[in-house]
Amino acid sequence: MSNLGLQVRQAAGSIDSVVADYAVGYMQHILHSTEDAVLARQLDITKEVSFIEELLVSAGGDSNKVRQLGEKLQQNIEKQLKDNMSKLEITGDTSKRLLDISLINSKQRELDSSLALLQSTDIEHTGRSIESRVDKKKLQKAEAKIAKKVAKRNNRFVQYEASKLINDQQKDDYDSFFLKVNPIEFGAGAGKSKDIKIDTFDLYVGEGQRILSNASLTLAFGRRYGLVGQNGIGKSTLLRALSRRELDIPKHITILHVEQELRGDDTIALQSVLDADVWRKQLLTEQERIGERVDEIEKLKEEFDEESLEMKKLENEQVDLTDKLEEVHEKLGEIESDKAEARASSILYGLGFSQEAQQRATKSFSGGWRMRLSLARALFCKPDLLLLDEPTNMLDVPSSAYLGDYLQTYPATVLVVSHDRAFLNEVATDIIHQHSERLDYYRGANFDSFYATREERIKNQKREYDNQKAYREHLQTFIDKFRYNAAKSSEAQSRIKKLEKLPVLEAPEEDKQITFRFPDPEKLSPPILQLLDVSFGYDPKNMLLNHVDLDIQMNSRVALVGANGCGKTTLLKVLMGTNSPLDGSVSKNSRLRIGYFAQHHVDGMDLTKNAVEWMSEKYPGKTDEEYRRHLGSFGITGPLALQRMQLLSGGQKSRVAFAALCLTNPHVLIMDEPSNHLDTSGLDALSGALQRFQGGVLMVSHDVTMIKQVCKEIWVSEDGRVYRFDGTIDDYKKYILSKANASGVVKKH
Repeated sequence: MSNLGLQVRQAAGSIDSVVADYAVGYMQHILHSTEDAVLARQLDITKEVSFIEELLVSAGGDSNKVRQLGEKLQQNIEKQLKDNMSKLEITGDTSKRLLDISLINSKQRELDSSLALLQSTDIEHTGRSIESRVDKKKLQKAEAKIAKKVAKRNNRFVQYEASKLINDQQKDDYDSFFLKVNPIEFGAGAGKSKDIKIDTFDLYVGEGQRILSNASLTLAFGRRYGLVGQNGIGKSTLLRALSRRELDIPKHITILHVEQELRGDDTIALQSVLDADVWRKQLLTEQERIGERVDEIEKLKEEFDEESLEMKKLENEQVDLTDKLEEVHEKLGEIESDKAEARASSILYGLGFSQEAQQRATKSFSGGWRMRLSLARALFCKPDLLLLDEPTNMLDVPSSAYLGDYLQTYPATVLVVSHDRAFLNEVATDIIHQHSERLDYYRGANFDSFYATREERIKNQKREYDNQKAYREHLQTFIDKFRYNAAKSSEAQSRIKKLEKLPVLEAPEEDKQITFRFPDPEKLSPPILQLLDVSFGYDPKNMLLNHVDLDIQMNSRVALVGANGCGKTTLLKVLMGTNSPLDGSVSKNSRLRIGYFAQHHVDGMDLTKNAVEWMSEKYPGKTDEEYRRHLGSFGITGPLALQRMQLLSGGQKSRVAFAALCLTNPHVLIMDEPSNHLDTSGLDALSGALQRFQGGVLMVSHDVTMIKQVCKEIWVSEDGRVYRFDGTIDDYKKYILSKANASGVVKKH
């Protein structure tokens, strides 16, 4: 029964498109059931057709046309059922054969436009739960259109309650979601272009809030795109929409998104990376199942005569399995399955996992290290489109350098959201700037060239806008003066026409300039803060710090770098007095005040309160107006200061923490990863504030640009030692990359 969609529209043209899609999906489900021996015997054709007729009529369809459609559908199902049962008598019942790979192939051919069909309860009919076979992708698009229409009609943001089918995806485990987004296809994508071009789309988030309007996305295969823009502009939402194929990406293009940290369990780190390639895991499992079934068939064949019907059935099945096994072997060769373990180990080592750590259970790692595991899993899978959201936030300088080096030779397309300018300068071949509900492209540009080009573009736009504005005012002055002057009326009319023909230019958009300021403390006499031959370890048999000497003065600008887990944060806690050294001593000026910015500063905030309430409780003594004014100087202006902090973005929470830091008027700032979550304007404001600060600064950071702008000394924490590095941060990056390459573990992929 060809073109079911057209026939449904002819019979019930006025019904909602979502119901029409449901009806078509249900009919396809019935027709497909006739091909399965078990389902076919259970099929009650009259009852199923009657249900479809009732559904279409109740939704507004013409009863006569719907009845005619039902009769035609019933005849077609009965005929197809009869033909299929006849075939089964000859070929045998195939329902007991191995199904995984063959089903994936047949489902993909049959449902070419669908990501996957979910089994869910979405429509209730006379107290009966109906198995839904709706095309999820089409349903999602249809309901998005309905949401936009409702929002436009009411001229306000509304929350549209979508079908339960759409939210089911969130309940899926990693493997099933991976296969829905990236179904295994044998040869289907061979020779096809892997460029992505999506024309004129809108993108919404939350309660009808639009973040992109009439936008176009173009990603050329093999290019590496940096997606930049202010905090809260919707960059992560765009990545999420791409990762779920909510935007129209060809099915033969594989996608993987690094968004959340890995859930910990008893699986060792190396195996968790190997398991991330679901295709490989599924294919290896299928290879094993086919091998077992082939062995079983060989034994069964011994029990039947060569001319018997049972023997023919077994031989037919064996031929099918052999063909499938050949396809599986080809696909395993294509993804280089035999090299998988060595490649996974190399990636993990580059991201800071020692050979010993690679054998530890994932549940034994902290959140930051689990985030690295998620990144390692994505790099291992080598998708055609790799989506990274602030990947350097949880990395130290060595791992960040390794990731940048790795991505420079990545063989597919990368789209990365990052505010780390040095990282983007290394990695990006192009920049996409998201702002004002649109995407602007800067081709062949890293971050520095994008920034310079954009500044020049804004200057030109401002110059053109100012010139036109002056010209408009000149014309309008003449018109106002001589409009009613008989001698000059013709000239006035001519200028009116010129004014009407001028294109309307909008004032160029300029980023809001934010300036942070840390208060200047009174001077202190040295020594200010010293570590003298300090040793420390949580286990005396495994010392993290050995005989460390470090001196912080009022004019110090020190960057402390090194691999995660080498004791950097521990050293900061010893300086703060949180940890007491096992040997040696800490010397402090008696009047010294230290301002400490913790990497996980959010843990110390009561997110149920707004910023003003939280600061007034933690640092009392000022009026609400004074707190608001102080927060405003760090970019937390207007209603943001009175909004519950759990609703603020990561960058906005960081700004609240910086504002709170100032209230103690510190002599020395000790900062653990202060650049995380800040956008470009926030990073510039922080760098400027630290440069102007009249006290000392000790900073743990992976942000190479900030280290270059702020710090005068590089101190390295390595193998229990802390020593001054003789060189710049760029020299240090070269040192760690050469060290990793010399080890023979990290290799170019």
